[in-house]
Amino acid sequence: MSDTFEFIDAEYATNIATNTEPTLSIVKMCALLEVSRSGFYEWRGRPMSATSERREELKLFINKSFDDSDGTYGYRRVHADLADWGVPCGPELVRSVMRELGLEPCQPKPWRLSLTEGDGLVPHIPDLVQRDFTADAPGQKMVGDITYIETWEGWVYLATVIDCHTKAVIGWAMDDNYKTQLIEKAIEMAARNHDLADQAIFHSDRGSNYTSATFAATLKKHKLSQSVGRTGICYDNAMAESFFAALKNERVHRTQYPTRAHAYRDIARYIELRYNSVRRHSGLQYRTPKQVYKEYLNRQLAA
Repeated sequence: MSDTFEFIDAEYATNIATNTEPTLSIVKMCALLEVSRSGFYEWRGRPMSATSERREELKLFINKSFDDSDGTYGYRRVHADLADWGVPCGPELVRSVMRELGLEPCQPKPWRLSLTEGDGLVPHIPDLVQRDFTADAPGQKMVGDITYIETWEGWVYLATVIDCHTKAVIGWAMDDNYKTQLIEKAIEMAARNHDLADQAIFHSDRGSNYTSATFAATLKKHKLSQSVGRTGICYDNAMAESFFAALKNERVHRTQYPTRAHAYRDIARYIELRYNSVRRHSGLQYRTPKQVYKEYLNRQLAA
């Protein structure tokens, strides 16, 4: 019940703080949420010392979660951290406290240049994914793409292979060019370090590198089924795009890279030590790829 009261109080306080005309009064919110108005006022009228003490304790946990994320977590991921730590509170209370503390996660930039445009000579390759970026087990379905990172020495290009079950980057490669060998290295890393199913799907955009005969031969060598989206439709490879958005927003756009070697090391750390290991993903119900993989292994052992 206290979570509902916290939601009502947080919504009303937000309107007051921002000088916004409330769309719903406290009376109406209590009626819609089927709680008693007298119960709400009794809850809000409790001794401020107890309420303030709890709020101050929450601030410590919220600050820790936000700092551990390097300033990237919004209230939903912070709330997931607190839930794992056994700290009882509702997400709206977390949002209210974060606003009070001025904790705002870094925001992504909306623009991205495509590096893999089609050459007009693409053979017929089906779309085996159809925007369904889920899989029943690791190694069954993967997506990949290429992006670029600016350094003082010039561009660094990053190719990725992302598992659709765990959302982990299971293969990646970086170089000063984005020739076909770059995406081959990413696939080779995924095949070397992970158990990929026979005829597992690898999905990409319809770029000339991904649709080349050389890359098709690499996929065939590892018994992978090739899949591509439509030309110019970023949503057909949205999962790969989402990783790059997170990488740019949470790391690249907040860092200066004097050398390509500096970028290689920093991005490798982000992928392996943060994104794959401790970063909470909304597509995983705010769990980490490492947690999801461990849960899968435990199910296999129990079967």
